[in-house]
Amino acid sequence: MYNRVMLSAIKKLKASVVGILILASGIRLLGITSRPIWYDEAFSILFSEKGPLAMVYGTLTPTGTGAADVHPLGYYTLLWLWMKVFGESLIAARLLSIIAGIAAVAIVYRLASEMFDQQTGILASLLIAISPFHVHYSQEIRMYSFLALWLMLATFAYWKATQTGKVRWWVLFAISAAVAQYTHNLAAFYLIPLAVTPIIHKDWKTLKAISIAGGFALLLYLPWLVNLPAQFAKVNQAYWIERPSLARLLTLLLTFTTNLPLPDSWLGPGLFIALVVTAVALFQTYHSAKKKVEGWDSNLWVLYLTFVPPIFLFFFSQWKPIYLERALLPSGMMFSTWLAWALFRTATPRFIQYSSGCMILLASTIGIYYHVTYNGFPYGAYQELDESLREVFSPGDVIVHSSKLSLLPSVYYDRLLPETYIADAPGSGIDTLAPSTQQVLGLESQPDIQTATDDAKRVWFIIFERSNQEYVQAGYPYHPQLAWLLEHYSLKETREWGQLQVYLFSRGQ
Repeated sequence: MYNRVMLSAIKKLKASVVGILILASGIRLLGITSRPIWYDEAFSILFSEKGPLAMVYGTLTPTGTGAADVHPLGYYTLLWLWMKVFGESLIAARLLSIIAGIAAVAIVYRLASEMFDQQTGILASLLIAISPFHVHYSQEIRMYSFLALWLMLATFAYWKATQTGKVRWWVLFAISAAVAQYTHNLAAFYLIPLAVTPIIHKDWKTLKAISIAGGFALLLYLPWLVNLPAQFAKVNQAYWIERPSLARLLTLLLTFTTNLPLPDSWLGPGLFIALVVTAVALFQTYHSAKKKVEGWDSNLWVLYLTFVPPIFLFFFSQWKPIYLERALLPSGMMFSTWLAWALFRTATPRFIQYSSGCMILLASTIGIYYHVTYNGFPYGAYQELDESLREVFSPGDVIVHSSKLSLLPSVYYDRLLPETYIADAPGSGIDTLAPSTQQVLGLESQPDIQTATDDAKRVWFIIFERSNQEYVQAGYPYHPQLAWLLEHYSLKETREWGQLQVYLFSRGQ
């Protein structure tokens, strides 16, 4: 009888886990084709397709002030291999990130089950399955889904190593930590707090073990580690991120619950939900720790990995601004794990549990809906735009993009349509596409609008409405590039494709 009950419970548990993974898959497949591509995603595809040797050249070639780019090549190389097999369609490229996202959900289930119990594992994986923050970056053709996967694997390996003392878990920790660093340089801001854990606990045996494992990880990472000074110099020379204010730590809670951006009408309710569930979870964490409830120490560790990496990155960014919310996706997953135990596995009153669950579900619904339907800046109807330009383009015409932000997504959809773009202001924070990277892409910029038009009879000029509005709000009548065209050409036609404005200029009347 006992064995029959246990077998039934195991079957139900397995069904729950499979159901959560199916739910996670379904949500992450929403809008996989209808959601527009944007500059970073287009760059990932166009850059990765060139192959490892070209990517090394396009990343590490000296610019005079450092390397050409700031990202390691782990994800790009993996994407290159993936596209060799499955092609470069939007579905194929995004599916790679989705697979990593689903795998990360499964790892968190195992982690939370080992640290607490299987019910907490189910709840934690469920909250991550419906997390708008995680859904967003599980769809995007960038490295952040894999960053979360490798760091969750490193966290799981660390936990198993400390509980079992077996060498194989320390080896897995070292490998996953090194792979995480090959995926994104900001992985260090999660790994360092993780590695400091034994010092906080005064666990010198574990400190010795993690020091050896960390040394092995550094050895594996050494081939790229030697390039970090040059890449950091690139950040010093040109990087678009501004120094974060304290408000960014507050909005991080919004990112963890609803993700951003949100419509103005939902910012208030979203922030209210984020603050309420966080406050309740903190209250329950405090009382559980005070009463030494089973699992309280593990919960404090999860809380530590939720907030210390963002705070670490925040203070570092007061010196050199590199604060990037999407690089905090691993902490966002720990946030969901923390809520799962603190809200639903402690002595929280049933009414508060139900209320918190409903608020989290509402926040997830809002965030996922807005993510799937959002088509504002920097997104645009690039495919439709290319198809339209292909129909009206005549020999002798030139197509000029105001910046790389609209050029690369357009090139992804039509590699043969002759298009060019204006270079970013040299040395500015947005001057992120180095000449060597442009050379690898085969997309070299023009220094100014006059050079780009090359005295053509007809010019198709493409600019984001937001870019033009920024100059108008600053007191200028038009964007400088648009002003030059209006002075030297006759405006014949204006079209709008989502956030993109398309102007047709012609010589003469």
